[in-house]
Amino acid sequence: MSVKPRPGILDVAPYVGGESKAAGVNRVIRLASNENPLGPSAQAIAAYEAEKGQLHRYPDGGARELREAIAGTESLAAERIVCGAGSDELIGLLVRAYAGPGDEVLYSEHGFLMYPISARTAGATPVAAPEANLTADVDGLLARVTERTRLVFVANPNNPTGSYISEAALRRLHKGLPDNVLLVVDMAYAEYVSAPDYPQVTDLVESADNVVMLRTFSKIHGLAALRLGWAYCPPAVVDVLNRVRGPFNVSQAAQAAGTAAVRDRDHVARSIAHNEQWLAWFSAEAAKAGAEALPSVGNFVLLRFPGGKPQAEGVLTEMKRRGILLRGMAGYGLPDCLRVTIGTEDEMRATAEALTEVLAGATS
Repeated sequence: MSVKPRPGILDVAPYVGGESKAAGVNRVIRLASNENPLGPSAQAIAAYEAEKGQLHRYPDGGARELREAIAGTESLAAERIVCGAGSDELIGLLVRAYAGPGDEVLYSEHGFLMYPISARTAGATPVAAPEANLTADVDGLLARVTERTRLVFVANPNNPTGSYISEAALRRLHKGLPDNVLLVVDMAYAEYVSAPDYPQVTDLVESADNVVMLRTFSKIHGLAALRLGWAYCPPAVVDVLNRVRGPFNVSQAAQAAGTAAVRDRDHVARSIAHNEQWLAWFSAEAAKAGAEALPSVGNFVLLRFPGGKPQAEGVLTEMKRRGILLRGMAGYGLPDCLRVTIGTEDEMRATAEALTEVLAGATS
């Protein structure tokens, strides 16, 4: 056709989410998308339902009540918060606002796929830095910073590896970056982390003018369907994001549910406790079955298979045949691995049993 997209757009491989359906089975266990198995807070559901009579009204474009609820819960400044349709939207807005043709966007080798996708969409060049033991490597990242680098993305914890970098490592990374490079710390899974050396990124955001923290309601709060996330930023970045985002980028129902969710600390605590118990249990069971369960501080575990890519693909197919949906990792450069979300107790017991049977059959 005569109408053509901007150069580079057709080189973008669309993001493919985890599977949600399996043909020919009565029960599907969805462990491919890192969703909260407990679902959303009852208070968030009630707040969402209360909005049904106001669907003809435009939402609050500034998400004031939601930002104030986040600020009150997290002890932050509400004026430094920008809300978006998931942290995915905020990633895209940051890249479009600060990078373009001729610029580079840096991220770690096995980082979230939306970083390179967003870079290419903006016409920028994505640059992947190698990791050390499946963990973002500060020296590796700094070695790849050039005069063309505009943003550095660090997912902490990282999906899909489940690893994280410490407070000291993050501060060393920031100190080594030029002042004109924006460091974006994506903390989608932060609530699950209990490690004492996990970074306090809000302090860094408040003391520097080139650090942004991203958070989401899709994981611990169980609101993935509503697409809701937020950024904590220096004032100048807040100004930029409010200029480039859509005027009503977060629906009123999402704002209401998010406001209730962030205030329901009991639900958050239950979700954390559930994850801690069943992450440890399933990791141990997977190891007994013959897979290598890599250490994780998220709500998922990465399994590596001794038989490499063929075995990982075979396990993925066989588990799906049994109605258990896991996530293949070839797109992340980890073809010998599968990622397993921590589900309910029943789901994890069923998955461990099936995995044991499948691996026993593969080696018999």
